Amino acid sequence: MATLRQQSDSETLPLAAQRVGTVVPPLWQRRSVRERVRLAAVHTVLTIGAIFILIPVVWMLSTAFKVNGNVMLFPPQWIPKPFVLRPFSEAFQTMHFFRALRNTLIIATGQISGSLLTASMAAYGFARLRFPGRDLIFFILLSTIMLPGTVTIIPVYILFRHLHWLNTFLPLIVPLWFGGGVFNIFLLRQFFMTISEEICNAARIDGCGHWGIYWRIILPLGRPGMITVFIFLFMGSWNDFFGPLIFLNSTRLYPLTLTLEWFVGKYVVLWNQLMAGTVMVALPPIILFFFTQRYFIRGVVFTGVKA
Repeated sequence: MATLRQQSDSETLPLAAQRVGTVVPPLWQRRSVRERVRLAAVHTVLTIGAIFILIPVVWMLSTAFKVNGNVMLFPPQWIPKPFVLRPFSEAFQTMHFFRALRNTLIIATGQISGSLLTASMAAYGFARLRFPGRDLIFFILLSTIMLPGTVTIIPVYILFRHLHWLNTFLPLIVPLWFGGGVFNIFLLRQFFMTISEEICNAARIDGCGHWGIYWRIILPLGRPGMITVFIFLFMGSWNDFFGPLIFLNSTRLYPLTLTLEWFVGKYVVLWNQLMAGTVMVALPPIILFFFTQRYFIRGVVFTGVKA
């Protein structure tokens, strides 16, 4: 790494200096005083902002390991004394955590499977098929992003009430099996367009139809884009609060988000148990992003390569 760094630094020096064997100084020493001050100021502001953002997270973690009597001490007790794990076991029992986790996984599995399948099929159609009005239809589809979901919630609620779907998981799952969401279609369509057309033409010469190209070529090569959409879908489903609040009435069907809210409203707030439950709810998305961030970044970057 040091050799490569010196080589890249030496490329910025004049050729005459390289020929006479001038020692290459580190990059930070070649910066002017004004540039160093500017970078120091930028890093200072970013560090202060990061500290302010992390304060609630640190308080959540600290509270999750405290006894409830030490939660509201002033000044705050950032390091729990005593350090206890009992809030987690109590939160499991009080919040019916496993039941809420099961409901959340049912909703997330239904939404993600439907969205990945139908959004990828629609994206393949807009990216590879040629049919009259394709661009106009895609433009109209994109324009619906400007329409907030809260605007249509009343007619949607009335529709599901007439279908007798209220207080079930169907209103949360079935709509995503019809297109999978405009943003997901757009993201996958842009990524599929970066895949070489020559590969698809070679598959057609070998007798492969559209379904074979979609299943054997587009999906395997589009894995980074699919993983990116999967992360977005999982985060949206895992953290969804508004949808379950509107369509679910029974506590036995509540996902994790509604369970946390129900716990706050039902009991005198036991902050250590609430923060323990919040830590358990926040942990899976963090773990997922940690293991898939390489595909996520690649999928987002390559989405804008070809319009």
